[in-house]
Amino acid sequence: MSALLDVSGLHAGYGGTPVLFGVDLAVPEGGILALLGRNGMGKTTTVRAIMGLVRPEAGEVRFAGASIKGAPTHAIARAGIGLVPEGRQIFPTLTVEENLIATAAPARAGLPPWTLERVWRLFPRLAERRRHFGNRLSGGEQQMLAIGRALMTNPRLMILDEATEGLAPLVRAEIWAVMRTLRGEGLSLLLIDKHVDILATLADRVVVLEKGRTVFSGTAAALMADPDVRGKYLAV
Repeated sequence: MSALLDVSGLHAGYGGTPVLFGVDLAVPEGGILALLGRNGMGKTTTVRAIMGLVRPEAGEVRFAGASIKGAPTHAIARAGIGLVPEGRQIFPTLTVEENLIATAAPARAGLPPWTLERVWRLFPRLAERRRHFGNRLSGGEQQMLAIGRALMTNPRLMILDEATEGLAPLVRAEIWAVMRTLRGEGLSLLLIDKHVDILATLADRVVVLEKGRTVFSGTAAALMADPDVRGKYLAV
């Protein structure tokens, strides 16, 4: 698979304090990359640097062959990257339907367009609660809404930071099933989550970060076959 998102030698930090030290990763076109690591190892900072929320200090970020390093966040989103942020960050005083409409963008060539009706089919529970305000939803429903909101931007790549954090097992299973559906429809995904065993069944490739550095990059099968890497960098 060719890379839709290609990050190389990425350095970034906050207020002069470095966090990332040459991170490398590539999300395959139409595939899934899992970005793993313990808490505080730089995963969210990597996402923020990709999305222009943190300015990269060095390295390169290329999307669909073009550099997006240092571009403003709205331009990166318009280029075709949708973000489901950690903590969901839905609009609490808008209804479910208003949350979805607020981010709607035109369809992209080569991918079926995302509409309200299509989101309702993907998440029937949201259709039932379309008139409810965001702050009246359960945690699982809020995560579904955050995913639906990102899909309404009609992205080529969707990034999910802590995709199932704090969710009940049944809701987690529903989110994983949706990820498989989206991948089957040609959407590229970058997933961050703590459930390594599940991610290994979803992802084409895996990158592991340790203190802001890439310490493993390979297939999910290679990671699961390497207990030393899992024990050293992922075990809690």
